[in-house]
Amino acid sequence: MHASPRPEPPRTLDAAATAARLPWAALADEIAAVLRDGSVLVPARSVLPLPQGGTLFVMPATDSRVAMTKLITLTPANAGTGRPAIQGDVVVFDVATGERRLVLDGPTITARRTAAASLLAARHLAHEPQGPLLIVGAGVQGVAHLEAFVHGLGVRDVRVASRSPASAQALAQHARTLGVKARVVDDANAEVRHCPLIVTCTPAHSVVLHTPPLADAFLAAVGAFTPTMAELSPALCQHIAEHGHIVVDTPDARHEAGDLLQAGIDVGTLPTLRDVLQGPRIQRTGPVLFKSCGWAGWDLAAARLALRGPAEASAAGTAALADQPGWATP
Repeated sequence: MHASPRPEPPRTLDAAATAARLPWAALADEIAAVLRDGSVLVPARSVLPLPQGGTLFVMPATDSRVAMTKLITLTPANAGTGRPAIQGDVVVFDVATGERRLVLDGPTITARRTAAASLLAARHLAHEPQGPLLIVGAGVQGVAHLEAFVHGLGVRDVRVASRSPASAQALAQHARTLGVKARVVDDANAEVRHCPLIVTCTPAHSVVLHTPPLADAFLAAVGAFTPTMAELSPALCQHIAEHGHIVVDTPDARHEAGDLLQAGIDVGTLPTLRDVLQGPRIQRTGPVLFKSCGWAGWDLAAARLALRGPAEASAAGTAALADQPGWATP
């Protein structure tokens, strides 16, 4: 009688190794591929409040070959303690054998897939994709969006606004290491009139933008992901709805996009990123708001790309950039 073969233990990648397998352009392309893949299944995420004010997120997704679950905690009370606000893992399985293939760093996946989704939206919707770029919020998502837009869109001029002067200065300095001109600004709303590319990635405890953007602006808002959270004022959202276009990341935004729900906007009627990819291009008239709440499909895209290994992912990213005329890498 033969013993059943033992499955190989999954390879566990730390934050740096996880990031190395997820080049920005290739990850944006993989997100687009997931949106076009009819085998993808993404159930609603489970959100469990924790006794000390944190939240546990369980986010599964699968396609015909890969299954994955992201299991992370969000602990806002960790701010200023040296402990990360987001912790956890993404476990990747082979559908055919049930074997665990990879364990990826959850915070790295969350940061990179969120920024890559914004990058994909900007590719299709931004009037002036090279900026200048205004980043409101200088935390992990600020860093991720800076890198995604510099590497993926060729941004060369960045302004940073944050409630934390130290964080803002650190992000501006990081931008300079990427070969980008960067400065810290005190008033984000005063910069809105000078920046056709804007990202808000704050903890969304309070509204940070209320000034109407330029007529050719692209604004990605990623900080608010519950009905009670908002980074953008109701008047700002209503202005864009009236004079431009609003695109949401997925249909789940109809009960998660606090910025839009608090503005009284019927989120269920808005086009999604999948609609943008599959339908006719949205007319480039007026400002565009891309409202992102997060989706396990983005994590599945990251898992699929990570499985290919760093060499193939890097080659895919280079090829994707080569297909985009005028988009330079630093």
